[in-house]
Amino acid sequence: MRGTREKAEVAKQSLLRAIKGDLGSLAPEWERAFVAAPRHRFLPSLIWLDVKDRWVPCVREKEPGRWLEAAYANSPVVTQVNDGRPPGADGVWPSSSASAPSIVFRMLEMLDIHDGMRLLEIGTGSGWNAGLLAARLGGDRVTSVEVDRALAERARDVLAENGHGPLVVFADGAEGYSGRAPYDRIVSTCSVRRVPYAWVEQSRPGTVVLTPWDNPWFCYGLLRLVVAEDGTASGRFAPHSAFMLMRGQRSDIRLFRDLVRDEHRPDESFTGLSPWKVTTSDRSARFGVGLWLGDVWHAWDEDPEENGAEARLWLATTDASSGSWAAVDWDGKQKDRFRVRQYGPRRLWDETEAAYQRWRAAGDPGPERFGLTVTRDGQVPWIDRPPTGIGRATLV
Repeated sequence: MRGTREKAEVAKQSLLRAIKGDLGSLAPEWERAFVAAPRHRFLPSLIWLDVKDRWVPCVREKEPGRWLEAAYANSPVVTQVNDGRPPGADGVWPSSSASAPSIVFRMLEMLDIHDGMRLLEIGTGSGWNAGLLAARLGGDRVTSVEVDRALAERARDVLAENGHGPLVVFADGAEGYSGRAPYDRIVSTCSVRRVPYAWVEQSRPGTVVLTPWDNPWFCYGLLRLVVAEDGTASGRFAPHSAFMLMRGQRSDIRLFRDLVRDEHRPDESFTGLSPWKVTTSDRSARFGVGLWLGDVWHAWDEDPEENGAEARLWLATTDASSGSWAAVDWDGKQKDRFRVRQYGPRRLWDETEAAYQRWRAAGDPGPERFGLTVTRDGQVPWIDRPPTGIGRATLV
């Protein structure tokens, strides 16, 4: 037992040094929270490790050394797969995780928390983040909402066992939690494509709302909003990390099940814009294009069953009812001429080209130049500064 405690202490100190190295420094109050809420105490016995692009189980009682190494690595740890169901025909896919410690503490410091504040966390997960927040503010100041009943119950028990007493609520985080509103800070541990307006409604003026960002085109970035007196919230993106999407915002659209039909007769044209420039080039291009496109996703087919096509980029929307799709083909030879087919009321490749040209015209901006304004009616992206007036036509 003593050997195990010593190994855990060495691992904790190593992780703390890694966090400070990544962030440059760590505020004393967060270092104290790190000590008060050790990460390994919040992880379940069964975790899942990425081994050669396969998720394999690791059980603490069977592989204590390997489990402890994962617990104190500066990396995310998958704590649940398949929404808690046994893996089946759809394989093994992560559905909950403990985020990488460096990004956890980066987000905590971005919140700019002060004594006496009331905080709402969206996505309890393992409970570690809630434990850190409770260690900093006191459990009576922290409310954490979890959409998965099993995760909520486990986190509530683990937090109590470790002397932390935040309120853990089993509910849909998109609705926030009005029972303790208004809040001074709201932080989400899952990414969103649309910022729930309930978070703004349950905030005081001046409240910071911090959430990872997801886009069907490119999942990347953190969004830090500040709530205004007029019931809107505006803020900028930061170029950090990718998180699992909020469950209520997931989509299950499949090209040949939901969109593309044999009887479709798409319009054909050619483009000089390489599809790789908007999908596999630098992160800034993908982020900007995706933010402007809003609800458009893409998928590569590296072996299309069609003569004359060596690779194909498919585009579609997250709403199958739109009936719109596009395909861009590379013939394996040309570098500046690609065949385009587009079907439906929206011309998705035309929209993609326009978004890319807009990004170039703005000077190839990175995520930190982009921002978002959230209102009761929707949200609008912008570059450099919020718009002075937001009409319904500009909201996405």
